[in-house]
Amino acid sequence: MLYAAVTTVVVQSMPSGFVTAYIGLGSNLGDRLRILQGAIERLSSVGIITGVSSLYETKPWVVEGYQPRYLNQVVAVSTALDPLEVVTELLAIEFSLGRARQEKNASRTLDLDLLLHGETILEASGVTVPHPRLHERAFVLVPLVQLAPDLIHPVLNRPISELAAESDRSGISGMV
Repeated sequence: MLYAAVTTVVVQSMPSGFVTAYIGLGSNLGDRLRILQGAIERLSSVGIITGVSSLYETKPWVVEGYQPRYLNQVVAVSTALDPLEVVTELLAIEFSLGRARQEKNASRTLDLDLLLHGETILEASGVTVPHPRLHERAFVLVPLVQLAPDLIHPVLNRPISELAAESDRSGISGMV
């Protein structure tokens, strides 16, 4: 199934007190495209959307047994919310679009992950920023590089583009 690959990047100055948060979106159940579009519409509760990557179809990551393939993308949001507030909003969006939390790595209608929040480094209240497995996951690195190729991972102090180039892209069937 092919969808038009569309990248939107809005260039504007960031208001004082705002940071750019990068959010990974994934869906492998139901009408995946409609669900991701609904999630993007609801991300206005987090801030101003400044970039949306193309869609990528990917195989499930680190799961046993069969799961349907995912649609993944990354969205950049200019936000005044702190990381814990962003995660609270993301959980509410997941719930509003039918996400039922079952066992770890189960198929899902929607998965929203806070990948980066400016240069924040945080581990508190079950929230880790940058996302602890960001550097291992081509399904978020590839679309993230599309939006911010010069971005530096704040913990590893390495360019995201370098991490993406080193990642295992075998499960990504390309932009869809």
